[in-house]
Amino acid sequence: QVQLVESGGGLVQAGGSLRLSCAASTRTFGSYTMGWFRQAPGKEREFVAAISWSGRATNYVDFVKGRFTISRDNAKNTAFLQMNSLKPEDTAVYYCAAKMSRVSMLPPYDYWGQGTQVTVSS
Repeated sequence: QVQLVESGGGLVQAGGSLRLSCAASTRTFGSYTMGWFRQAPGKEREFVAAISWSGRATNYVDFVKGRFTISRDNAKNTAFLQMNSLKPEDTAVYYCAAKMSRVSMLPPYDYWGQGTQVTVSS
């Protein structure tokens, strides 16, 4: 069982930045693909970004490309999502997820965090 704890959410003005962190409680963090998802009020949860176990491969949904950057520090069992040029439509609960795979970054994911709220004001 892997526990994931997100942090770093908050309220920011449009055009601002936030950095989300996801701390994982596992000694085999390097074996997991990590992903970030988000869910806005009244909408389904959607994929945002993923990073391979090594950090050498990343994948982003089109609407965050060039603005968001996913990264990881395997020595610290932590994944990150740097969000720049935030827009009001980025407002959502952001979830960290882990997938026991060194091959695929696609859903489904095996473990989920509790989420962290990101609110972007106009």
